[in-house]
Amino acid sequence: MPTLQWLKEEFSYGYYSGNVLSVIPGLARLKEERLIGGSYRNIFKKAIFPYLESNSVVLELGPGKGSWTRAILKYIHQGTIHTIDFQDVTKWLKPERYNGKLACHKVNVNSFSCIENNFFDFFWSFGVLCHNNRKNIREIFKNSLSKMKHGGVAIHQYGNWEKLNIYGWKKGGIPEKFQYLPDADIWWPRNTDEIISSLAEETGWIVLNSDLGLVKRDSIIAMKRP
Repeated sequence: MPTLQWLKEEFSYGYYSGNVLSVIPGLARLKEERLIGGSYRNIFKKAIFPYLESNSVVLELGPGKGSWTRAILKYIHQGTIHTIDFQDVTKWLKPERYNGKLACHKVNVNSFSCIENNFFDFFWSFGVLCHNNRKNIREIFKNSLSKMKHGGVAIHQYGNWEKLNIYGWKKGGIPEKFQYLPDADIWWPRNTDEIISSLAEETGWIVLNSDLGLVKRDSIIAMKRP
């Protein structure tokens, strides 16, 4: 780990964070928010909502059971959202309920070949890149760039070891022994603002902000296609 095979098997149960828009978080969301040091509702308001139009075409990577997907759907009344996941998420997201507004793609690799080029206005992921090593993240950034419209924006949460060291490993729910193990043996690889920003720029993205500063444990990058 974090090999693609491990990622496919580890999250087969369907990750779920509850309702990310509710004023009062449910137990699952509350637990996660305490670990990351931030509010999902606030993340949505500041990292997603400003980039959504009623007719936005949205791409989401790794939706799991669809906590963020359902929140986004509330604001794209004439738009659509496409999800990409190693799991068959249709059993959780029920795309047939959304009158063509939701399309779910099950994939085996990070090629993004199942979706159109120059098609998406906004690209989102949360709880995905934090489990990927640099090789995987470079591949995701490289292959997704052409799928965005020119000027399209991508927002991704990722693990930041520099922030984690300050926030606290135990408080953040990451095993302290990971500090002494190679990336190949852990599920929270060594990434930082500098590393992720460099990968984004190397693959053709313009980095708008390496970290929006919305959570204390992790970083959230904002970037766009030129």
